[in-house]
Amino acid sequence: MPLRPRSKSPARRDWTKLRLQPDVFPESSNIGIILGEPSGWLVDVDLDCSEAIELAKSYLPPTPAITGRPSAPKSHRWYIATGATTEKHIDPRDGSMIIELRSTGTQTVVGPSIHPDGEPYDILNSKPATVPALMLAACVKALADAVIVRRGGQVATVPTTSPPVRPADATDVEGRAIAYLAAMPPAVSGSGGHSQTYAAATALVHGFGLDVDRALAILAAEYNPRCSPPWSEKELQHKVNQAAGKPHDRPFGWLRDSGSSSEPLPTVDLSRFAPFVSAAATVKPTEINALPKDPGRLPESMFNVPGFVRQVMDFTLAKAPYPNIGLAFCGAMALQSFLTGRKVATSGDLRTNIYLLALAGSGTGKEFPRKVNSQVLFQIGESRSLGDKFASGEGIQDALVRSGRMLFQNDEMDGVLRQINLDRDNTRESIPNILLTLYTSAGDVYPIRVKANQKDAIYVDQPHLTLFGTATPKYFYESLSTRMLTNGFFARLNIIDVGKRGKGQTPGSARDLPDSILEVAKWWADFHPGGGNFMSQHPKPATVAFTADAESLIADLREQTEVEYDRADELNDEVARAAWSRTCEHAKKLALIYACSENHAEPVISADAVRWASKFALHQTRRQLYLASVHVAENPFHKECLKFMEQLQGEPTGVLTRRQIMRSMKMKANEFDQVAQTLIEQEQIQSVWIESKTKPARGYQITPE
Repeated sequence: MPLRPRSKSPARRDWTKLRLQPDVFPESSNIGIILGEPSGWLVDVDLDCSEAIELAKSYLPPTPAITGRPSAPKSHRWYIATGATTEKHIDPRDGSMIIELRSTGTQTVVGPSIHPDGEPYDILNSKPATVPALMLAACVKALADAVIVRRGGQVATVPTTSPPVRPADATDVEGRAIAYLAAMPPAVSGSGGHSQTYAAATALVHGFGLDVDRALAILAAEYNPRCSPPWSEKELQHKVNQAAGKPHDRPFGWLRDSGSSSEPLPTVDLSRFAPFVSAAATVKPTEINALPKDPGRLPESMFNVPGFVRQVMDFTLAKAPYPNIGLAFCGAMALQSFLTGRKVATSGDLRTNIYLLALAGSGTGKEFPRKVNSQVLFQIGESRSLGDKFASGEGIQDALVRSGRMLFQNDEMDGVLRQINLDRDNTRESIPNILLTLYTSAGDVYPIRVKANQKDAIYVDQPHLTLFGTATPKYFYESLSTRMLTNGFFARLNIIDVGKRGKGQTPGSARDLPDSILEVAKWWADFHPGGGNFMSQHPKPATVAFTADAESLIADLREQTEVEYDRADELNDEVARAAWSRTCEHAKKLALIYACSENHAEPVISADAVRWASKFALHQTRRQLYLASVHVAENPFHKECLKFMEQLQGEPTGVLTRRQIMRSMKMKANEFDQVAQTLIEQEQIQSVWIESKTKPARGYQITPE
């Protein structure tokens, strides 16, 4: 931004909105850098007194980017600190400024500008260190306190709810770790306390690279006193052990090594305020902060469930005209889910009712797995519990009154959802509402609507509904609405993208079921825990227990999903919040089905079952959030914005020219520019110059973190 000549004052009142090229600056104007979020979280620690400059090296994280001017050398230290806020620290005795952390809403003068006293400012041309915002704020506060103490003053007493900040020099890893902990919020029971304490332990063990014993000691002494209620030593030890043993998405020692000159960081370049990108440049996925990452289709290794499910899959794959392992898996899991419905439960009363949706294009062989399930139910005398399509929520209720449990195999689910979205008077709204209610009523008494000529209300005790739906991928996601993403319907679906059609083969008949499949299916049909035929109306399901190892793994998964839920809560992301709130429940249900498939006579939920179910559920949640972010728009203009972002997300380099994106989107230039400008103002993308053989071309890239 341009400043007045030999001045720190902006030349224009609207300076916070400026994004100018230096070649339009007035002659002899000074140059200021707009800090914080507009500049990719470039921040400046402004040292306003000689004591702060002298002590800075002992308190602030190291950074190669240090500037100043002749009379105040090294008075500005530069960092990349995502989310940092502007903070000023003054001397309480005389009100003089000691140190200022400058971020969004502020600017700093840089060379070749000239100070009002005639001194030249240093040019900023080094790589700022990337550091956590909380740690930087804590270190700045510690430096300000040290200056006050050196001047003979007293630092304000720290409340008992916060531990004192220990001075941290560049080489004192433990000191820096303690300063980082001081800036972290305490764990409060009922408010994500498990996740917060795990985050603190992770920062010590994995972030700062401390050994387990030292991390435990620091966590107990510096963090635990602030928690409400404090953790026991055994609980803290468990958190530290988890942090040491579980995989993480950041490199080991990333907090300890923050600011290392060997870290590949962006160079600050004042030659253009729009970044200049080489056409051969590669933008790493970890550097992109935009759409949720796509984990890809569920790997085939996740389709291996031992026992009954595997047997049904093998039969389907051997007989289908176009075998597809994803479709075979969905069909077999749906069959096992139905057979065990109202028969088994976890100790927490979770049942095997699941909603499966196979995304498959035309001609992929969707019919054969449904035929296999129909034949199994027919041959064991359970055909009355089979449904193909539901035209209304009332139809679903009527079917459950007849049998207590149902397997619906519904093709073209995207068509059902589109009809719901297009129905203005909500006459079809009962379908998702009833599906939602039934999902959570599997262990409860479900009341059926009372008709006008009906004297007494009708109830279904512990209703079970398994849904095996299929849909075309593109049309399904386009049919989803924001309401469906947030009301829990989307979060309850297990969505399997089955990919392309398999290689054709000579088909067999779905009627030729092997005795091994029919024997197990018949065993479940005849299994009535609690005794007597009366149990078909009021069942008492058998409890399937978790092993000790499985219980521990479920606890780990619960804490992991709580971290994700808390993050979504902080971002006010209702879609992600709804999805992560169901992930652990999905895993438990899947683990229960796995156990019943593995050993129908004596099922036990083992560690293997939980490991498989956890990987499956986590992948499903991440995949669904990614696809929802790409396909679900709140309005037509938002839909164009999503298409724009999808173009950049699909490019390996993360950078495309304006011409490339316009051709792909087939938009008029003025409409295209409105979309691009909106995304720039939302800071989802940024404008760049792309080097080419002839001349630089205007382009766009997803805004780096």
